[in-house]
Amino acid sequence: MVDAVAGDAPAAPAKSKMLVIVLCSLLAAGAAGGGVYFMTAKKGGEEHAAPEAAPAVKTPAIYSKFDPPFVVNFQNKGQMRFLQVSIEVMTRDAATADLLKQHDPKLRNDLLMLLGGQTFETLSSREGKEQLRAEALKAVADVIVAEGGKPEAVEQLYFTSFVMQ
Repeated sequence: MVDAVAGDAPAAPAKSKMLVIVLCSLLAAGAAGGGVYFMTAKKGGEEHAAPEAAPAVKTPAIYSKFDPPFVVNFQNKGQMRFLQVSIEVMTRDAATADLLKQHDPKLRNDLLMLLGGQTFETLSSREGKEQLRAEALKAVADVIVAEGGKPEAVEQLYFTSFVMQ
């Protein structure tokens, strides 16, 4: 009987090693499957999604119009040219809309300087107008920052009228 017990003893460690390998494999497969599920699951369709994952509801847009329109002149090949632009700024923050109204003179000054520095060739193309729009948006955001506001609250700037002559 001692021989039978001695013969079974080496088989026990082999079985426990096999059991550990099988359990580790199952654990790894479960972790991989769970990772794939959470990475590919639709956030909106899950019943147990975390409230932080829900998209933020946008507040209504507030448009601030610069009135009267901007009128600047510039030279083009020895000829005097004029530009008239109506501009509106979009924000969703009431405090930023108030800052836009409060600092209208400073904003108009910076925008007039920017508009007056343009060339006819640049403004004749769509790309040139888009570049000017981006620069004007940055100029407005810079004034808002200088006055204690949040630059990200100035979302867009639109040319609602653009006439060159």
